[in-house]
Amino acid sequence: MSAGQLPSYLEKIQPSDLFQGADRFGNPEGEPPIAPVYRGPDVLGYAYLNSDFTNSTGYSGKPIHIAVGIDTAGVVRGIKLIDHHEPIVLIGIPQAKVVAALNSIIGKNLGRVAVGEERPPQVEIVSGATVTVLVMGDSVIRSAVKLIRSGRLNPADAGGVQKQADVKTLDLTKTDVSDWQTLLGDGSVRSLRLTVGEVSKAFNDAGQPDAASHPETTKPDDRFIDLYVAPVNVPSIGKTLLGDAAYARLQSRLQPGQSAILVAGDGAYSFKGSGYVRGGIFDRIELLQDGQGLRFRDRYHTRIAALAPADAPALKEIALFVVAPEYTFDVTEPWELQLLAQRSSTGARDKAVIPFNLGYALPSKYVTVTKAATPARAIVTPTVVPLAETTTQASDEQPLWISIWTLNRVNIGITGAALLVLTAIFFFQDWLVKRPVLFAWVRNSYLVFTLVWLGWYANAQLSVVNVLTFTNALITNFSWEFFLAAPLIFILWASVAAGLLFWGRGPFCGWLCPFGALQELLSNIAKRLKVPQVKLPWGLHERLWPIKYIIFLGLFGLSFYSISYAEMAAEVEPFKTAIILKFFRDWPFVVFAGALLIASLFIERFYCRYLCPLGAALAIPGRIRMFEWLKRYPECGSPCQRCAKECPVQSIHPEGQINVNECIYCMHCQELYHDDHRCPHMIQVRLKREKFMALSTPESRGEKPPKTVVTHNGKPIERA
Repeated sequence: MSAGQLPSYLEKIQPSDLFQGADRFGNPEGEPPIAPVYRGPDVLGYAYLNSDFTNSTGYSGKPIHIAVGIDTAGVVRGIKLIDHHEPIVLIGIPQAKVVAALNSIIGKNLGRVAVGEERPPQVEIVSGATVTVLVMGDSVIRSAVKLIRSGRLNPADAGGVQKQADVKTLDLTKTDVSDWQTLLGDGSVRSLRLTVGEVSKAFNDAGQPDAASHPETTKPDDRFIDLYVAPVNVPSIGKTLLGDAAYARLQSRLQPGQSAILVAGDGAYSFKGSGYVRGGIFDRIELLQDGQGLRFRDRYHTRIAALAPADAPALKEIALFVVAPEYTFDVTEPWELQLLAQRSSTGARDKAVIPFNLGYALPSKYVTVTKAATPARAIVTPTVVPLAETTTQASDEQPLWISIWTLNRVNIGITGAALLVLTAIFFFQDWLVKRPVLFAWVRNSYLVFTLVWLGWYANAQLSVVNVLTFTNALITNFSWEFFLAAPLIFILWASVAAGLLFWGRGPFCGWLCPFGALQELLSNIAKRLKVPQVKLPWGLHERLWPIKYIIFLGLFGLSFYSISYAEMAAEVEPFKTAIILKFFRDWPFVVFAGALLIASLFIERFYCRYLCPLGAALAIPGRIRMFEWLKRYPECGSPCQRCAKECPVQSIHPEGQINVNECIYCMHCQELYHDDHRCPHMIQVRLKREKFMALSTPESRGEKPPKTVVTHNGKPIERA
């Protein structure tokens, strides 16, 4: 958790952002710091930073910093999103939409939540940014509740935590093993059973149309989900459900006071969902206790194949969650597991969410009660080393990136097959380019595949941001799992790295870049429609090349100062607008991308030639290529200029050599190389061959043609 960052962030906000009519901040006080907010001489409330009080790590793996204004009654009066690195927002989900969802907390009385009179409010779900919005909302609510309970807003009322009462502790001496039915019967395992009809009624009562029924099943009596929960850090429960070996592994990972919850489910609805695969957070379940909520993350998750008791049912999903160290949780006090049933709203892309709560109270036989003049909640907040630093995960836990690859196995197979086809094209290029019509069909078909499937469908558009992120990771906290979490991007980068050794930047820029494919296909259409093509003078063209290298070096240097600034400056790439977001973006981005595409109608691949920082980044290591696959004749460049004049991107110098830093490996020059009707060298070869063939006939040597001998009834007859 951050330690006292509020003072450094106060200068980025105005007092009126948090309280209407406020005119100044007071000096930050306490640890974590809070700052009084004034209107004239009156104190309206306090400002604090969410990340100072609670974990606020988002999809990006970095904290989301939000300033919160809260009055002395515990009512949130203002929220200001200050700093974040969430990629889903950076690449085009409107930040205003995320902020609007977060602002739904404004006006909520979290003082009532802090004393358990109300449940925590739910922020609105933003389609495409579910994980980010949930993290933001949870961090604001948890931090506010923690601040209220500390009594610092109103010292006379510390949220009731000073009340004297009994102290409950977990009885670790009870380790007897029973069976599934016994645990279910005595309340050690609690269950929630919902039918499709019950869930549909809940959505209808909330004003959500019934037309958006859950897709897996339609009958009202069908099972929506059977959900089971149990705290498996309790010895008797843990040994029964996990077995002795798995329980021992769990205990080796837990620190004193840390809890673990087993969640299992069966039916049409998955309590895991897919949010944890994309962003590492299980966004369909939430652990609630005393007004605070916790959504489990993948790093605290272990997949369980089956329950240990012989009479336990075969359940579709079984997960073991260790409660994160920053969440104060007391297993001896009542708690709830909230299931969020999600469905798409009719006629909209946004999701509607209905919560269903499964309450749990640990049976008294597992608890020891002692009389003491201490606070009612004797919560232990242990100092816990992150799970990855303590022990190895249980053998049956599957790393997150493997789950992602499993879910994407079809797309991975298609991408792998496409790369094999491209490799075959390169290795058999001589055979292909000798057949220009076939080669044209092959190339255009591959470009269409790259644009439509690889780009618009799979969103596998490489970016200079990937280069900057990789470099930043090398000098900070490099982890292969971070890059493996995007399988298609990883595969493409691996293939590009291999291609650099053989062909330079050409395989990606000329064949695998969706935006490059879009430019070339539009240029082909323009040529068919007789749109005039502009060819820049060689001197000007050569001096425009360095622009993309300057842009790349600027972004690269900026990334060492601030990776977030570099990511914003990387908007010079139109890839996000044209490929990932398919032009559904704010108009300045659309105009910029459109202008580049219009330029490509007159100057083929205008952006690739002069502005692309990714092309520049690939050209630099591309100089280490080990082979020369593009063939040239001694006459190329002097006197022949045909290839130089016809090169689509003008990557051939007037002297004849190919500049591989600029070559996109379209192989047009290789078509000319083998064409004996267009290449001057090959024309001479053809003419010499034809002349030789003509001179090799008897007539060309002045000889009479030989007499023809035929037979008639076995006797030869000579004819002149």
